[in-house]
Amino acid sequence: MDSFDWGNLPFGYIKTNYNVRCYWRNGEWGEIEVSSSEIINIHMAATCLHYGQEAFEGQKAFRCPDGKIRIFRIEENAARLQSTSRGILMPEVPTELFVEMTKKVIKLNEEFIPPYESGASLYIRPLLLGTGEQVGVHPADEYLFLIFVTPVGPYFKGGFATNDYAIVRNFDRAAPLGTGIYKVGGNYAASLLANKLAHDAGYASEFYLDAKEKKYIDECGAANFFGIKNNTYVTPESTSILPSITNMSMQQLAIDLGMKVERRQIPEDELETFEEAGAVGTAAVISPIGKIVDLQSGKEYVISKDGKPGPISEKLYNKFRNIQYGIEPDIHGWNTVID
Repeated sequence: MDSFDWGNLPFGYIKTNYNVRCYWRNGEWGEIEVSSSEIINIHMAATCLHYGQEAFEGQKAFRCPDGKIRIFRIEENAARLQSTSRGILMPEVPTELFVEMTKKVIKLNEEFIPPYESGASLYIRPLLLGTGEQVGVHPADEYLFLIFVTPVGPYFKGGFATNDYAIVRNFDRAAPLGTGIYKVGGNYAASLLANKLAHDAGYASEFYLDAKEKKYIDECGAANFFGIKNNTYVTPESTSILPSITNMSMQQLAIDLGMKVERRQIPEDELETFEEAGAVGTAAVISPIGKIVDLQSGKEYVISKDGKPGPISEKLYNKFRNIQYGIEPDIHGWNTVID
């Protein structure tokens, strides 16, 4: 695809050639279908439209220096979608089907995978929808699982650079014991206004405290939070936070580097004590935090004194990326390689 300016891709949707689909009907999954259409025909009473029976995942495929294509921790994405399906009563997509469809859609759109030197990647979006009609609040009897891909650039224009976040006390992303642990669209709809207000105030994203007491750190917009101090990687434990596969991987890499890992409640005031901090997720990997500002009180927590990413965050980021690109040994067996 020589027409693409690979080095200046936005993080957005670009049409590719094919997507793959599979329907669940009569209690079982059907055959994998290949489509060149960007359109889905669904019933106007489909449960995904009325009752939120919708879930999605986010993955990336990379063209690597050795010429191979790698997908990162694909089985974990399948497991998280299965967890979400159990939480909102949708049929689980078997791991084997999830992996087969992911590989197929990547091979069908191989020409859209950005070259290694570009810093861009192929974003993979699995989507599960309740397509059967219901007027009462009940699960559907038919579902569609599809995967499409699109080439993307860095999530933040500055790449691996510090960003500032705004604490929004008058908004909650998800309730305790609600759907926060599931990757469903409703959680993101709940964040749109807070995200816009943070952007309008000049911040990279909103920063949530726990919905129950407004005392503990919850999430950085659509990403998990981590802080570094005393050679320890600290990340929140909560019943309303989406389990991030990137965060899970970073915790393992921290252990590999001889660090301790703590998963616990983090009081807001503890922000003052962190030597480094960041937002962690599929899109940006790590977005180092420069400062966090409480929009209500005006209090500032300055994490990066010089405005640059910290050394441990940079080490974790580089190690993570090198494993994704096959540059460093994949000792944990995280990558799926497509020749």
